[in-house]
Amino acid sequence: MALTPPTAYTVSELTANIRTSLERTFSDIWVEGEVSNLATPNSGHVYFTLKDDKSQIKAVLFRRTASLLRFAMENGLHVIVRGRVTVYEPRGDYQVLVDSIEPQGVGALQLAYEQLKEKLEKEGLFDSSRKQGLPFLPKRVGIVTSQTGAALRDILTVLHRRCPIISVLVYPVAVQGEGAAAQIADAIGRCDMESDVDVMIVGRGGGSWEDLWSFNEEVVVRALANCRTPVVSAVGHEIDVTLADFAADYRAPTPSAAAEAVSPVLDDLREGIQGYGERVLQGMQNQLVTIRHQFQSAYRALPDPQFFLQSRVQRIDEFEHRLKRAIRSLQRECRPSVMALSSALMQHSPQHAIMRASVLVRQYMSQLHRAMPVVMNSKRHQFRTLAISLETLNPLAILSRGYSVLERQPSGEIVRSRTQVQAGDRVRALISDGSLSCLIERVDPMHDP
Repeated sequence: MALTPPTAYTVSELTANIRTSLERTFSDIWVEGEVSNLATPNSGHVYFTLKDDKSQIKAVLFRRTASLLRFAMENGLHVIVRGRVTVYEPRGDYQVLVDSIEPQGVGALQLAYEQLKEKLEKEGLFDSSRKQGLPFLPKRVGIVTSQTGAALRDILTVLHRRCPIISVLVYPVAVQGEGAAAQIADAIGRCDMESDVDVMIVGRGGGSWEDLWSFNEEVVVRALANCRTPVVSAVGHEIDVTLADFAADYRAPTPSAAAEAVSPVLDDLREGIQGYGERVLQGMQNQLVTIRHQFQSAYRALPDPQFFLQSRVQRIDEFEHRLKRAIRSLQRECRPSVMALSSALMQHSPQHAIMRASVLVRQYMSQLHRAMPVVMNSKRHQFRTLAISLETLNPLAILSRGYSVLERQPSGEIVRSRTQVQAGDRVRALISDGSLSCLIERVDPMHDP
């Protein structure tokens, strides 16, 4: 008796059933492990393996979720992920589709902060050699902050109290929330490039770590590091430290402290200048008295100038005598050499060459006089031949034999064919001794003779 064969699954059917069972059973799970085999292709998806000391499972973070991460994925990072288990049917691999991921043991913002700080430190954006000094008395201060925040009021109050002659240019921006970092970076760039501020204050009042996060964004940090204008960072309170503080030229613990850092007290300056003026005047008077005493003492200590001049005149006479003796000695030493050079020069005199060249010139002149009549006769014969040929081709000569040239009137067009004229047209006939005005009565084709 034949046995009925059991129902067999196809590979696709079995894989689909496994996928359905896994997705139903593990539809919302948390998995903890270490990231390895990290791959980030151009598609924007992130592929990696979660492992512990005994097992591993593949995981996928699709592009939309990956774009929301505040930290950078890297091998060796210990994370906890939330997602669901499924099967990648073309290979039969089971994997976790990740909906969210957090670093284990440290917050995502803290990890992103540390990663970006390390990256920018390696690029040298925080080096002290890049820092600029703040101007002593700026004419204009640029402020990049929220227009409605307490930080702007604090800065303006301090600036007006300490040094009311300083002008202010405010670039209002959002200091937290989506798009705030881009606004801050754009305002920093515009303030640096478009205005004539001497120093810039960038900051905001206090807040949570998340509220201050815009000042940890890479676009803001790079904008600060690229500024030609000195920048003071004033973000939050004294205990708050952002990456903007490291990139700025000067970190102030509060917005009020930033205003104090860029503005001297005007009254103190006036008093200081007055005191400096008095001290300078007193110093100049004391210096003049000292110089007067020194001059009088030096004048009394100087020797008689007549004695000084006599000794110098005697030295000059001595040098003149020694110079004359040296010249006579040099002449005696150089006389044999001069005579030898004179003799050699006479031997190589160009006079003999000139005499030989004169003989050749006379010979060439004689040859030229003999050749000229021959050449002239030849050229004269060529000229006559060409004149005869030219006379043969002269159109006036042709007209003298009874021919004429017709021109249409009034255009002056030469008539070469009967098709160019018709009865009633006027033509001008050019003959050897003048021209004739003619009227066409009839146009006939040429008849064979």
